[in-house]
Amino acid sequence: MKVLFVLTSHDKLGDTGEKTGFWVEEFAAPYYVFADHNAEVTLASPKGGQPPIDPKSAQPDFQTAATERFDSDEALKNKLSNTLKLSEVSADEYDAIFYPGGHGPLWDLAHDKNSIALIEAFAKQGKPVSAVCHAPAVLLNAKKGDNTPLIRGKRVTGFSNSEEAAVGLTDVVPFLLEDELKNKGGEYSQGDDWSPHCITDGLLVTGQNPASSEAVAEVVLSMLS
Repeated sequence: MKVLFVLTSHDKLGDTGEKTGFWVEEFAAPYYVFADHNAEVTLASPKGGQPPIDPKSAQPDFQTAATERFDSDEALKNKLSNTLKLSEVSADEYDAIFYPGGHGPLWDLAHDKNSIALIEAFAKQGKPVSAVCHAPAVLLNAKKGDNTPLIRGKRVTGFSNSEEAAVGLTDVVPFLLEDELKNKGGEYSQGDDWSPHCITDGLLVTGQNPASSEAVAEVVLSMLS
């Protein structure tokens, strides 16, 4: 069982002068779900090497059992610092693909040609494609064989407009994910803000927010086993 994790390489939060990246919990919790079930997890990012961690996600308020485990897991930290370049990975070598969120993917992975090609290849090969929180943005420009949006007519979720407003970044992000998922023909749904909400449609699995990350991983794991 081989799972490919794709992380953002983008670290600038718009024009705010603040940093962004991936959200630690949305990486750590799913990673351990897979690793604890003997899955071989490979990490990749557009630029390779160390992907940027959103500094906010390391604050005390956002710590969970998984992030605390990550904090003391030197082997995983070393692995994270050496992600493969996206251009070097092939869908043929993996059984599923998973995208952790954080705001970073809105700027790079949403438009990354290698990422889009990977998603299209996984979908064509009948393998699970999964993303959580802001990471469903990676699906926006992926297409089916007939050149229509991959998510058209598919049930999806992702970080909601109300959650974006709650963190005060509505006017900072390049687009509102909820709006764009709908614009591409996705059948968007949301649960209560900050509560777990995981949607499965065929082999497409999406989660709304950090609280949904473990559930997404568990669904994908059940598909593989």
